[in-house]
Amino acid sequence: MAFRTPLGKARGLGSAKSGTEHWWLQRLTAIALIPLSLWFVAFLVTLPEFSYPLMVVWIARPWNAILLLAYLWAALYHGILGLQVVVEDYVHHAGIKLASLVLLRLLFALLAVAGLWAVIRLVALV
Repeated sequence: MAFRTPLGKARGLGSAKSGTEHWWLQRLTAIALIPLSLWFVAFLVTLPEFSYPLMVVWIARPWNAILLLAYLWAALYHGILGLQVVVEDYVHHAGIKLASLVLLRLLFALLAVAGLWAVIRLVALV
């Protein structure tokens, strides 16, 4: 059963073709967050204490730093994709929608840079 009009079929008008990519990226980041979250929780559970020197030594290990950055990237990217959907669906004024999306992107970029800087700084301490 087709819901498109004959004129729409002739012109080829339809989807903007960006929704599928967005949907896939959100699913892929969610799948990536499963093992990364399990790894992070396992790390927290096995820690004898939450002291700063112990955390610095732990983060300074190459694989831990790489996985921590991957976790940070996946969580932030997944978050921005989800909030983008919320803004696009529930903010109806075009100017406010655009401003909200730009501010969200800037906020998440700032958080990503801060996280990267923090991990690099901790790795450089050891």
